[in-house]
Amino acid sequence: MRKQMMAAAGVAVLAAGVMAGIAPAQQTGAQQAGAQQAAPATTTAPATTAETLVAARQAGFRLMGANFGQLRAAAARGDDVKPLAGPARAIAGWARAMPGLFPAGATTPKSEALPSVWSDRAGFETAAGDLAREAMKLSDLAKAGDTPGFGAQLQVVGGTCGACHKKFKLEEKK
Repeated sequence: MRKQMMAAAGVAVLAAGVMAGIAPAQQTGAQQAGAQQAAPATTTAPATTAETLVAARQAGFRLMGANFGQLRAAAARGDDVKPLAGPARAIAGWARAMPGLFPAGATTPKSEALPSVWSDRAGFETAAGDLAREAMKLSDLAKAGDTPGFGAQLQVVGGTCGACHKKFKLEEKK
């Protein structure tokens, strides 16, 4: 359980740190307004490079994958699901933050993102929103202690991840 909470915290810190470093030209109006309110006017964040964004997304996806694996293992063992609400909520938070880590042009040869992330931006953002919504349902079921519902919803969350991979992620070389 401690590993799950650490992974969840890692995803949140990673997303917050990278989002804080996105150059103003890459931020949405709301992000710019929030940054201006949150930071003193004399503070200038360095521009975030494509390499930094790719590394951050890949680290975030690894943390989310590890988190999901821990949720799946706990469910398979028949663990009490109530403590799993936080890690499931962390997946939802990552899904909400994820599109912001894919500004136009933020790709490198190390990136596994397909061009469809940018050419079908609405579809990508919808897929991320689907993951956030389904992960929140998972968190709610965990909070309620609904073990059978949690197990079924865990499969839905996994399917949501897989559907996004098919359209927006480079196929892994086996």
